[in-house]
Amino acid sequence: MPLPHLDRPFDYLVPQALDAQARPGVRVKVRFAGQLVDGWLLERHDSSEHPRLAYLEKVVSPVPVLAAEVRRLARAVADRYAGSLADVLRLAVPPRHARVEKDFLARTATGEPPTDPTTEPSEPADSSQPTASGEANQPSDPTEPSGSGGPEPGGWGDYPAGPALLRALAAGRAPRAVWSALPGEDWAARYATAVAATVAAGRGALVVVADGRDLDRLDAALTATLGPDRHVCLSAALGPARRYRAFLTARHHDAPVVIGTRAAMFAPVSRLGLVAIWDDGDDLHAEPRAPYPHAREVLLTRAHLDGAAALVGGYARTAEAQLLVETGWAREVVPTREVLRARAPAVAPTGDDPQLARDPGAATARLPSLAWTAAREALRAESPVLVQVPRRGYLPSVACDDCRTPARCPHCAGPLALPSAGGAPHCRWCARVAAAYACPHCHGRRLRASVTGARRTAEELGRAFPGVPVRTSGREEVLVEVPGGPGLVIATPGAEPVAAGGYGAVLLLDTWALLTRADLRAGEEALRRWAAAAALARPAAQGGRVVVVADGALAPVQALLRWDPAWFAAGELAERRELGFPPAVRMASLTGAPEAVADLLAQARLPEQAQLLGPVPADGERERMLIRVPRARAAALAEALHVAAGVRSARKAADPVRLQIDPLAMF
Repeated sequence: MPLPHLDRPFDYLVPQALDAQARPGVRVKVRFAGQLVDGWLLERHDSSEHPRLAYLEKVVSPVPVLAAEVRRLARAVADRYAGSLADVLRLAVPPRHARVEKDFLARTATGEPPTDPTTEPSEPADSSQPTASGEANQPSDPTEPSGSGGPEPGGWGDYPAGPALLRALAAGRAPRAVWSALPGEDWAARYATAVAATVAAGRGALVVVADGRDLDRLDAALTATLGPDRHVCLSAALGPARRYRAFLTARHHDAPVVIGTRAAMFAPVSRLGLVAIWDDGDDLHAEPRAPYPHAREVLLTRAHLDGAAALVGGYARTAEAQLLVETGWAREVVPTREVLRARAPAVAPTGDDPQLARDPGAATARLPSLAWTAAREALRAESPVLVQVPRRGYLPSVACDDCRTPARCPHCAGPLALPSAGGAPHCRWCARVAAAYACPHCHGRRLRASVTGARRTAEELGRAFPGVPVRTSGREEVLVEVPGGPGLVIATPGAEPVAAGGYGAVLLLDTWALLTRADLRAGEEALRRWAAAAALARPAAQGGRVVVVADGALAPVQALLRWDPAWFAAGELAERRELGFPPAVRMASLTGAPEAVADLLAQARLPEQAQLLGPVPADGERERMLIRVPRARAAALAEALHVAAGVRSARKAADPVRLQIDPLAMF
């Protein structure tokens, strides 16, 4: 049951008629409080401590879709995030699709019977498991040599620790690595090589990416490396039927590798030997449904429970990944400076003193002369140019042209936007058209741009470079690849297409929109998005240039100039330690009506080291309270909040409280 005070197993009798079908992991229906509800059959026992038990009403399906190792993982995730097991299982197992299940049963009936996956797995021999003294052994070090031979390193040879990482995977060991990818790196091919080494050792692998475009790229790389039908793709975007069919394939262990988006983080994998995640800083990895787990944390938990290797990769590095390196839980896999200089593009800012001396207007210009010159030279060299713009649309924000007052909807006070050059302003909240808008302060009727979107940028650059093809890539239409000839590509972050041979120039515009966000991760997120775009440029030796319209003295810009994400992540983590923010500490967020938040805190027996921050206004009439504890007291904090939420649910408290552990957005 999803209610916190009912977050425990319940015993039922199994009728003789259902004995054969009632196996651990199947879906069942039972009577609970007089109602017929859905449930999972977790275990079978010969007896129970309860004297009077009700019977199972029905076995919904004889297919055991809930694996024992997934159930164990779900319990650990629920405890980590102060949630209920039922909520985690809702995320772990997709909804049943009867027709797909019928076809699956018919197929398995004609083939060899699968091995029984419902038995409790034996404890793995993992060097990361705690010893009898309670201390963890030293993890396998991918930088240590493991003898001669082993798999071909391929692109991993550009990293001093790369070949040793592959040898450790091929030997069946469990190395843990944080990988900083080179610019222009074919990350999907590198992941496919690591997966192949794991499969060669007779173990399975699980790789999670942020979106469907990355999933398609990894799918193609794995098909080329392992061959067809050797991996399963899991994604919520597949639709109910295809997703459930892919899940049953993984559950039946027909393929040793499972890849997917956030929906695959709980996927069943036989003899799991490697968990990997690409670009763990992407907010798409955070589950928006309770108990709000993050894919990176779920995969790291799986690595610990199953004795599997872990690989966290990206062009940038998060503070969480840096913490893994600094605590010794993982080792970093980084290139040498010589290789980096040969592969990186030339990066230049427009806001430093030398550039401002040459171009005084660069401080206020949206496209300074340095960026315009870089684009012109790349186009003359028959190379494509990528322009990254943080905002989509045409003019997503407008203001009065006379007094500069932001234009607001007269009905709901939402921001007005212009869909096109000749379009009427409309509200971004209620979608009402404000064709007769007049400024309430000066009664002016003319509007000017406050924020320029990707489509308006494409229009402006099309006029600046006549005759050059202009393409846009964003949420409405994502380009996967563009030809290598001259052309302009205007893309929003995360939608940058790959160019054949790389881009001759990459322009990073409107950087203030990322750097000035009221977010703890503003600098980290800005560097992540810039690095993803800059990595698509050609090396400097081949004329590749990156122009970032920002002050070169800023830390994220400095990290981009030097292509040193580890340096920025270390500084970010040090600042968060000093200020007491995650991941240096554990933070819980309570959001709800003031009376409800106060009631939950009154019921919670918080650890002694807990610090209360707030309350602060949230949205509407709700408020938010933050609770901070040292990482060593994280489990005690989660348990105290879960118990308190159970007390409120048992009393049938009317006002809910949203409980999140280590939320991405805290302000």
